[in-house]
Amino acid sequence: MIEFKNIKKSFGDKIVLNDVSHVMETGQCNLIIGTSGSGKTVLQKCLVGLFEPDEGEITYDGRSFTDMTGEERKELRQQIGMLFQGSALFDSMTVQQNIMFPLDMFTKQNFPDKLKRVNEVLARVNLVDVNKKYPAELSGGMKKRVGIARAIVLNPKYLFCDEPNSGLDPQTSMVIDKLIYDITKEFNMTTVINTHDMNSVMEIGENILYMYEGRKEWSGNNKEIIFSKNQRLNSFIFASEFLQDAKDMRMLEAKGKIDNDRNMDELLK
Repeated sequence: MIEFKNIKKSFGDKIVLNDVSHVMETGQCNLIIGTSGSGKTVLQKCLVGLFEPDEGEITYDGRSFTDMTGEERKELRQQIGMLFQGSALFDSMTVQQNIMFPLDMFTKQNFPDKLKRVNEVLARVNLVDVNKKYPAELSGGMKKRVGIARAIVLNPKYLFCDEPNSGLDPQTSMVIDKLIYDITKEFNMTTVINTHDMNSVMEIGENILYMYEGRKEWSGNNKEIIFSKNQRLNSFIFASEFLQDAKDMRMLEAKGKIDNDRNMDELLK
């Protein structure tokens, strides 16, 4: 569990985070959503220590991240996995070398043990026989899966994902969502995801924080979001006519007026 209380952050005269408090639950996909400039990326960077908040407190399973020494933070970061928006793979390294990089940095394992672990996480993300390939030889979806493999190679307790579906087609995005969700459950991680992807919100949004102009505007799960009366949230989530229709369909479904099959038939017309 990651908890933050009364987080404030400014850059010069611009207030980016204003008194934000929330709890990221263990074993759940915790989503941070909001328009560009809402503060969600700055919030995530504060949570991992890339930015220092001006005020407030951050705790990891009861341990104050805010008050940790540099050495204590270094130890904690070994329990944190990161999936970057563009995957951030090293172009000059093979897939195997990319995934092994955290093991080289933070462990003293011998090469056979590291290779075994690399192959384990590659199998977990459904990639085989790609060890010697370079990032340029991979599709966008494959790069994301390699990024996930690298993020979990150290068996982290906490996983941060920045726009994991950026640049992916809808079908591949669903694959990545399911993979992140399954890994979160399998390893009981606290997973924190910044996203604009509304399909991700609806499918894996177990704990959603909606940011608006640097403040916490709304929180809930993917079932509660359908019935939200928050106008700013509704304008953000259901910006298109298609999504508004989907909302109406899901509300009817929840009230027992249509079944799943008819819902799908209507959406596909």
